[in-house]
Amino acid sequence: MIIGSTGKTGRRVAARLQDRGLPVRAGSRSGTPPFDWADPATWEPALRGVDAAYITYYPDLAAPGASEAVRALAALAVRSGVRRLVLLSGRGEPEAATAERAVQDSGAEWTIVRASWFFQNFDEGHLLEPVLGGTIALPAGDVAEPFVDADDIADVAAAALTEDGHAGQVYEVTGPRLLTFAEAAGEISRAAGREVRYVPVSADGYAGMLMEYGVPAVEAEVLAGMFAEILDGRNAHLGDGVRRALGREPRDFTGYVDAVAATGVWKG
Repeated sequence: MIIGSTGKTGRRVAARLQDRGLPVRAGSRSGTPPFDWADPATWEPALRGVDAAYITYYPDLAAPGASEAVRALAALAVRSGVRRLVLLSGRGEPEAATAERAVQDSGAEWTIVRASWFFQNFDEGHLLEPVLGGTIALPAGDVAEPFVDADDIADVAAAALTEDGHAGQVYEVTGPRLLTFAEAAGEISRAAGREVRYVPVSADGYAGMLMEYGVPAVEAEVLAGMFAEILDGRNAHLGDGVRRALGREPRDFTGYVDAVAATGVWKG
């Protein structure tokens, strides 16, 4: 079962399992049966008959009530016969650590995939519109981030769901180098053939911008507060999770921006 099967990593994990000929249950409100984090009555039918589950929480593990929901789900999963749980967690997030412990204490075979900032936030997520507008504004100062490819996350998660040897592992998945957001904007500019600049803003300013893009106020405040907290330098170091889990190096940001630019998505 893939909880969050329509998200950036969830749909990639589902595709990898389907490519291997494995049955995949979509854990989403449009799934059969449906799964909705906001409606615990949907959880047990969705978990019935499942052997392994990939858990992502929307909007983020930093959201109020997230760790309690993950704890309740993990306990129910074990009671329902789920043998293996893989949690997508956030690097440097204290609230995420609480959710991690909930999965670790569940009694299932567990793997934690603790990820840094996704490459794909710039072309599939909330930063696409700012990139198209030519200005990326974030409460990040000049802090460097080890951006990671969602495809690497999906490869690690798929391995943990289907292969032995990953139980009890915490994989810190990052890219192979540190980049500031200004440097990331510069790489996007080069690949896209037009200027995209980075502008640091306050957390409150960023929350207001998210709401202007249609993000609900509560979610915008959670995301802005989380970004301001974790983009303080605590994550300005590389992890070895991709290498440990897969035996290869993680993908680099330059390859990502060149591939995305070739699709034309950043031309607007």
